[in-house]
Parts: sequence; structure tokens; C-alpha cells
Amino acid sequence: MTKLPTRANSRGNTITVADFLEAGRARLRLSLIAGGKSLDRVIHEPIVNRPGLALTGFYDHFAWSRVQLIGNGEVAYLNSLDNETRVARIKAMIDRKAFCFVFTNGYKPSPQEIELGESMNAVLLSTPYKTRVFANLATFVLGALAAPTATIYGTMVEVAGIGVLFEGAPGLGKSETALGLVKKGAALVADDLTCIRKDVGNDTLYGSACDSTAGFMEIRGIGIVHIPSMYGVNAVRQEKRIQLVITFKRLNEIHGEIDRIGQKRAYRTILGVDVPNVVIPVSEGRDLVILVETAVQQQKLKFAGHNPVLELSERLRRRADERQLTIEQQKRSKRHG
Repeated sequence: MTKLPTRANSRGNTITVADFLEAGRARLRLSLIAGGKSLDRVIHEPIVNRPGLALTGFYDHFAWSRVQLIGNGEVAYLNSLDNETRVARIKAMIDRKAFCFVFTNGYKPSPQEIELGESMNAVLLSTPYKTRVFANLATFVLGALAAPTATIYGTMVEVAGIGVLFEGAPGLGKSETALGLVKKGAALVADDLTCIRKDVGNDTLYGSACDSTAGFMEIRGIGIVHIPSMYGVNAVRQEKRIQLVITFKRLNEIHGEIDRIGQKRAYRTILGVDVPNVVIPVSEGRDLVILVETAVQQQKLKFAGHNPVLELSERLRRRADERQLTIEQQKRSKRHG
């Protein structure tokens, strides 16, 4: 599997306040109030923090490395203080390394607070969203920005609810197989280039198309096709969890890699996550669409705890035992006959 250059690794991306502001302008309705010269500062923990206790002067376990959320409760408390004390409490948090503050509910910091932020290289942002709504949305945006990512040469489809990533050399029929599956009810996720992100919390991978190629496929001899126009919007998926990697290889290139009975479990490691891997030989006359559908159904059975190899082995063992018992009974019959 060939990977394109990427700035991510299995630990995740480094994100700055500028990244957060750019990603959140539309979705989070963020606006910059102060600190435009400090947007290159790194958000070390991609999560929000409500600094209620810190505003009262208690700083034990203060999560300075997170985005500080100033909601109605914090604003009400600050307004109960005189102007000098209010500015001093915010300055104390900045002194303890806090550097990014978001004021919710459309609240705007005072001129003194804005001047403080500019002079101490802190970034002050504002959003009209309610605190609870913004906290949920911001957690998703920050998580997506910080997630480990990679871009891989491969085609991805959803087959019977399972996200399947095809890999293999050019010309082996990855796109054609995906098109055949789509025609039978599967859904296209990405063709040729698949963008992968890692959910660090659940240790899972999700694949999607690059923004410029979403919904499009290149089919040799036909050209570029737009899947939603041909098969409807249900024939595409914006993002899907990767649960199976299928490797296409020419039959003459496989030397001892095929497990004929499927006893061994093979995995492909992407961004530190092991994904079940199946190698399918490609040769003239083989129906790759049917083989992929079979591999997917087989994998679903394995997820459910069904192992056909063990079942067959147990069945053969029982038949062997029965045969051996019959032979012993026949021998005893002859001895007593």
C-alpha cells in the first residue's frame, strides 16, 4: 500500500489556533476579537475547558493547554467583580500559560480584556452559540483537526455495511470492481485516493474521499463518471469506518502468500491500527465482484464469532472419532464372535 506524503503520524496532527479558527469560522461561527499575532500558538490538548475554579483564584490542576470556554456562568461571575479584579483574574490565567479564550452567547470582552490579550499574546474569540452547543461542536472540530491522518492510493467502498479498502498495483481492476459493487447496491467512499483519519479514542480508522474527487470515479476506457448522477445519492458515503483491507495481486506474483483454507488471520497496519486483510489473486476469468462480496460476508461472520475453519475441523474430528469408534466396535465383535 503506497502512502502519499502527510504531516500526520499515529500520534496525531499538531494544530494551532489558526487551524481552529479557520475550521471553526463557518461551523462554530467564530470571530477574532484579539490576538491576531498569536494565531500560530499550538493547542496541545484538543478539547475545551471551563475555567470556573480558576476564575476564583484556585489553580490546582488548571488545564491551561486547552481552549478556555467563557460561558454565562463565567461571565456572570466576572461581572460580579470590580473591573480591576476581573482583569486581574484573566491575567492570572494567562500568566499560567492559558492562551486561547472563547466567549460564548455573543459576549464580547471588555476593552481592558482585549488590551490585556493583545499585550500578553493571548487569543480572544467570540461565538453566538450557547455554551453547551458550542462545547459539543468544538470538541468534534478539535478532534477532527488533531486526528492522525494519511492519504493512501486505494479505492474504498461500503459493502453490506462494511467499509472495505482495496489496494493493489494499477490496472488490477480496483475501480471496476468498486463500480460493479455499486451497481449491486454498495456505496462508493473514495476512488484512487483515500483519505484516512484515526479515531484515537476508539483506535479505529475512517476513510473518505478527497474534497476535489468525492463522488467521482475514473474507469479505463470510459473516463470520469459521477456516481451520484448515475446511481443516486445513496450510492456514495461521505465517510466510513475501515473494517477490511482487500489486496489485489496478480496470480503469478503470489508466492506462498495465500492461505487456502483461511486458517491464518492476516492484518494490515495503518496509522498504528491493525485491520483484517485478505489477499485476492487476480487472473483472467475471476469474478472479483463476487469474490469481494464473499470476503465481506466471511468477515462479518468472523466479527460475529463464527469461524468456518474451526467448525469444519471440529466436524472432521467428530467424523474421525466416529469412524475410529466403529472400527474398534467391529474389532471387538470379531474377537467375541
